[in-house]
Formats: sequence, C-alpha cells, structure tokens
Amino acid sequence: MAERSDVIYTWTDEAPMLATHSFLPIVQAFSRAAGVTVATADISLAGRVLAAFNLGPDELGVLGALTKEPDTTIIKLPNVSASLPQLKAAIAELQAAGYDLPSYPDSPRTAQERAARARYDAVKGSAVNPVLREGNSDRRAPAAVKAYARSHPHSMGEWSPTSRTRVATMSAGDFRHNERSVIIPEEGTLQIRLRPANGAEPLLLRKELAVTAGEVLDATFMSAAALDAFLAEQVAAAQADDVLLSVHLKATMMKVSDPIIFGHAVRAVLPQTFARFGGLLDQEGLRAEDGLGAILAGLEQVPEGPQVREAIEAELAAGPRISMVDSERGVTNLHVPSDVIIDASMPAMIRGGGKLWDASGAKADTLAVIPDSSYAGVYQAVIEDCKANGALDPRTMGSVPNVGLMARKAEEYGSHDKTFLVPVAGTVEVVVVDGVDAAPGTVLLSHEVAAGDIWRACQTQNAPVRDWVHLAVTRARATGAPAVFWLDPQRAHDRALTVLVERYLGEEDTTGLDLRVLDPVAATRLSLERARRGEDTISVTGNVLRDYNTDLFPILELGTSAKMLSVVPLMNGGGLYETGAGGSAPKHVRQLLEENYLRWDSLGEFLALAEALRHVAQVRSKPSAAVLADALDAATARLLEEDRSPARRLGAVDNRGSHAWLALYWAQALAQQTADAALAQHFAPVARALEETNEQVQAELVEAQGHPVEIGGYYRPDHALTAAVMRPSATFNQIIDTF
Repeated sequence: MAERSDVIYTWTDEAPMLATHSFLPIVQAFSRAAGVTVATADISLAGRVLAAFNLGPDELGVLGALTKEPDTTIIKLPNVSASLPQLKAAIAELQAAGYDLPSYPDSPRTAQERAARARYDAVKGSAVNPVLREGNSDRRAPAAVKAYARSHPHSMGEWSPTSRTRVATMSAGDFRHNERSVIIPEEGTLQIRLRPANGAEPLLLRKELAVTAGEVLDATFMSAAALDAFLAEQVAAAQADDVLLSVHLKATMMKVSDPIIFGHAVRAVLPQTFARFGGLLDQEGLRAEDGLGAILAGLEQVPEGPQVREAIEAELAAGPRISMVDSERGVTNLHVPSDVIIDASMPAMIRGGGKLWDASGAKADTLAVIPDSSYAGVYQAVIEDCKANGALDPRTMGSVPNVGLMARKAEEYGSHDKTFLVPVAGTVEVVVVDGVDAAPGTVLLSHEVAAGDIWRACQTQNAPVRDWVHLAVTRARATGAPAVFWLDPQRAHDRALTVLVERYLGEEDTTGLDLRVLDPVAATRLSLERARRGEDTISVTGNVLRDYNTDLFPILELGTSAKMLSVVPLMNGGGLYETGAGGSAPKHVRQLLEENYLRWDSLGEFLALAEALRHVAQVRSKPSAAVLADALDAATARLLEEDRSPARRLGAVDNRGSHAWLALYWAQALAQQTADAALAQHFAPVARALEETNEQVQAELVEAQGHPVEIGGYYRPDHALTAAVMRPSATFNQIIDTF
C-alpha cells in the first residue's frame, strides 16, 4: 500500500472483492489521467488472519493509523465480519493453501493455544470498523438514486391488517433492563473483576481499562435464566400460533454476546436432543453457538452421528416451523449464526409484507424473536404501521437519512473486549485503579450475576459525542429537515447521552432548526408518518441504531441499502467513504462460481468514489479530481436512467457489463466538460474508442456467462484467476489498460 497515495481503495471479501477486480482497473486508469494516485489496502478476512500470525502485512493497522491524518482518503468496501464458522472456514482454506496456521482452539489448554485463540478472536467479528471509523457517520440517499427509486419503484409485499407477524422481545433480565451508566469526570484507569459468591478470590476479567474525561461508561448483563425462559415461551408461542419461528441477532458485529445468545436459541428449539446428547456434542466440539449446520456437518465424523441426526430431525418435525434462509438447500434460520443478521433480515421481512420463507418455499407470517429489547421496539413499530396503513410506497415516500455516533468504538460495537461469559455466580464490578476523581478501589458499576450470564461494558467518548451533535446540526441546516435524536429515557446510557446532547446543542447555532429528542419507538412512528407524506426526517442515532436504520429505511425506500451514500468525516480532517451493505454477497459469489454471472451492484462504489475524489481535490489541492468527480456523478445518473445496472438473469448486463457502461458514460462526460480542457482533450479519443467498441464489449461480456468458473478460493482466491474471470472482454481491457 502506497501510504501517501491520494486514494486508498480496500480489498475486502466475497462479491465486493470480485467487483473490485473489474472496477479498480477502470478507477486507476481514469484517475491516473487526472494526476490522482489510487493505491490498495487488503483488509479481507484472510489478509487479517495472515497479519495476525505475521504471515502477511498488517495493512488494516497501517490504514488505521492513516485515519488520523488530515489528508487521508479511504474507500471502504463491505468486508466479512466473521462469525466463528466463517473464521474456521477461512483458516482451513489458508492451511490447505500451505500457510502455517494453527487451527482455532475452541477450548485452549496451553499457553500457546491461548495465544492463538487471542489472535484469532481479535480478527473475528467487527474487527475492521472500529479501526477505521475515526469519525461519525453521515448516510443518505443521493438525489439521483432517490429519483430513480421513485420513477422505477421496487416491488413491495402486500401487508394485511390481519397479519400475525410480530416481534417478541424480553421484558426483563436483558441488556436494556439491566443497564447502568456513569459519566467519567476525569481520565484514569479502571479494572473489571468478578467476586465469586462462594468467597473465592476475585477473578480479574479486565486488568486495565483506560477511560477519558467526559466519556459515558455503561455496564449491563443478560440473564441466561431469563433468556432461556423467554426463548422457551417463544418456541411454544410460534407452534401454538402456527407461525414461523425466526431469530434475529447480530452474531457478526456482536461477536461475543450474540453467538452465545444464538446458541441458547438453538438449544431452545432442540431441548430434548441436547438433554440426551449434549455431553456427546460437547465432547466432539459441536457447539450450538456455531449453528445447526455446523453440528449436522460434524456428525458425519461421529459414530453416534446417525442417532443424533435422527433426534434432531424428529424434534424439528415436532416443533414449530422454522424460518428458512434457503428453502431449496434446507438451510434454516438456525443453521449459521452469520445468516441471521438482524439489520438485513428484519427489513427484508417487512419489505416482503411481513413474511418469511418456510421449508416448502412458501411465504408465511413469522414470530420475529429479538431477545434484547434495546431496539426491538423499532421493528415492532414499523410492523404496526404497515398493518394499519399498508406497505410504504417507494414512488412517494420520503427519506430517513442518518447521522450515526460511531467514532472511536462508540457504544455496543466497541464492547467486544469488555464482554464476558460469566463462569461462576457472583458480582461483576467496575473498579477504580487510579484517577477518575475517585479513590482507588471505588466501585463505579456492579451487577450480581449467575454462571452463564453475559456481562458487558461499553464506552462512548466525549469528543465523538460533540462531533456527532455538530454533524447533526450541520445536516439539519443543509437539508431543512427535522433532526431527531433517538434516545430512550428508560435506558441508563441514553439518559447520560441526553445530558451531553443538550449541553452540546447549547453550544451550536440552532436558530430555525427543528431538533428533537424522542425515544426510538416514538421516533420511528414520527419518521414513518412523515415518510408517508413524502417528507424527510434525519435520524440521529447511536451506533447500533445507525446500523439498523441505514438498512431498514433504505431497503424500504430504495430496495437496498447498497445504494446509500455513506460518508464518514474523520475527526482529524480525513475522509472515509463506505460503499454499502454486503449481506447478500455470499449468494452472489455462489452464482458467479456456478454461472459466471455476478449480480452485485457497484453503485455504492460509484457514489463513494465521487465523494472521495472531491475530498482529494480539497485536501490535496488537485482540482482535476473534482472534475473527475462531477463527470462520474453525471455518468452514474445516466447509468441509472438508462437502466444499465446489473440485471437478475443470464444473458443480460451483470456487474462487469455495468462497469463497462459506466466507463463509457464517464469518458463521454469528461470529454464533453469544459472545466478542464486538458482532461477533455485526453478523454475525447477514449470516449470514441469506447463508443465504437461498446457493442462488441457487451457481446464479449455476455458470451462469457453461463458456465462454472474457478477462482482458486473463497476467502483467499487466486488473483490471476479472479482477474481473468472478472475481466473477460479483451477489447475493453485493451482500451482501459493502454489509454
């Protein structure tokens, strides 16, 4: 990675990585003509694994350091936030490729195994975002995208007032109800310890925890007993009501807590199987936390496997109908923890009229189980609105852009290193070591817990909160739309945050602005009410709601969240430009391998690149970069209007064909613009060449479709093989590589 390049483009995973092999050569060729350099950084799961064991460069670490530089410009594509099954699959692939890596130790016994486990756990889950997000989030639908959605509305499922779909969530014993919070008065060091109820020596859970002045520190836990009782009730309720049982979590980003909760859900559906064979499954390393799919696959190597499989199948048949991720392949909602990503699964269900797929491939109402109640009410409010008013209409509905608090590992997504499965009953305490305007040994926060409970602490620093409030005011003034802070007075954290929000709003010029603080359910209802009138409402939220809202509303408005513009103004002046969601990426990869057809839409990359080039023009004093950006925006708008985005079927334009159309439109826009005569002169022959060969290029791209291809790996594909698959038009390549 050239650290001082104007733009750093990230290599990631799955479909976005495949698309990069096609689009990046275009980006580099066009940018080079304007004197803009574009380098790359590998932040893929495989790259991070290799870096963790010093078998490859730590490009994520380098990129993290660059986020603090004022002239850094990064384009960040969706990456795999690995669940444990995904991590193990990546390790196995790398081992098979000859890399000297240890297997993941589920139950480390030696110092070497514990060290390997720690390295792997640092890679697991949301390892990338906390490193790069040194700023808060501004996500919105660009005008061209919104106009296209209104003139070409996506399909919406029909809602019935008698729909039995609903959300089930805990009313006690969860993270929301057990939360306690404090604002730290001055910097210092804390410690997290567990004092066992049996009087044994305290267990040190976290030796040192640095805190800063003014930050909000939370602690909470989920009761395992309350969780199990709740899940058992929902299994019975789904069966009694004859609706699908579906579980919605975030086992990727919440890489410690949510896989554990997912395991509880698997056991709740199969209580007799685990009562009978739980010891055997533990002995074989087949964990409920890894999902039903991993258990069934592992049984192939177990002598008693047929008996266990028979018990699982019998209990599934006798229990409630389970929502399916893939009916044709028999993949249930409980097969793979990373398949039940709540911010993708819940909006898709709502867009589909409140229905999910059953085992026969038919759609049915569902009991959507969201154990923690912190944000579950948002989805229930949308369901209630749709039952009362019908599906939202993309042709007329307003937008709900988001200003999200996420800088410096804010809130729950920064809790991984402070989340613990409680080993024995006792009291977890957050204790002062030094500073914090308190005597050493002072207990700031504490909870009485039982063995198996999930305890976590979260930090939200003061400077990101101030920046978040300022960004909200800036967006409200720029748009004229109301800005609503989604803060729950029943949550300790949100009460503390409200104090800071009111303080920092007092420091801003808010004259003429409509700024409100509402609880999330009320904010959801207001946003929907305004959206149905065609009005926009800015949601100003914390980190998890940022994630949820920037999928929920865009999926309803635009059909996908991948079409959102995602800008992260870094706090020291740099810019991070994110390119949308990657939740559907695995299905796209499978289709490419089977049919040599990639449906992935790179619109997010086009939007991010234009904004990144404008940032380069500003911070690197390269006005030609702004000309590139304006021409790219014009090309993107034309691409949408002329319907050159990837289609759904073989024989049509796929991702590669869409890139070729964009290159043509971009070159034409550059040749026709008058702001930079040298660029216009340079791109005139390029535009002519692309115009003259366009029919041949598109024919070559279509001709490549329709048969299986090999790229040499899933997590670490062979670069040359992948490039050959993703750049199959010799005619197009000749123009791009030589102009």
